[in-house]
Amino acid sequence: MTQFDPGTTALVVVDMQRDFCHPDGALYAPGSETVVEPCTQLASTAHDADVRVVYTRDVHPPEQFEGNHSYDEFERWGEHVLEGSWGAELCDALPVADDDHVVEKHSYDAFHETELDAWLSTRGIDTLLFCGTLANVCVLHTAASAGLRDYRVVLVEDAIGALEEGHREYAADHVEWLVGERTTTEGVGFA
Repeated sequence: MTQFDPGTTALVVVDMQRDFCHPDGALYAPGSETVVEPCTQLASTAHDADVRVVYTRDVHPPEQFEGNHSYDEFERWGEHVLEGSWGAELCDALPVADDDHVVEKHSYDAFHETELDAWLSTRGIDTLLFCGTLANVCVLHTAASAGLRDYRVVLVEDAIGALEEGHREYAADHVEWLVGERTTTEGVGFA
């Protein structure tokens, strides 16, 4: 088990939202639903250890991709996590505390045009544990972006949702090869 310093570590829970994790969601993936419980457990463990918890929410205004040349998530995936919709809300089971930080993002990368980097750095956070969904999309792009900002990046791979098992393995291999580490929920401790 790796012991992470509660004062310099944050748990980043990526996009655990109804549209991705609930059977009635616009982009429901059973692999996302299966990690609701491990993400909930990690967040509860983090709270108990006074570790900061960050939740990302992928949110798209209906007109976000109008006029775009190549980056159009609605064309690729269909409309999802629309601003103000039921599907854009975090999963009900997640233990979101009043002092947790919720980052609203509009792309795969939670650092892109958000306040996340400033929020973390002003609190002395240098290590980020990642869980959430989807492995090879928002988790991968956010983790890689964190690595490029010189955070210690750790994927908690059994708490990361994927469309296919190979996607999770690809994302974990890619992050480990380029910018970070991987562990499991049982391998995470705080001291």
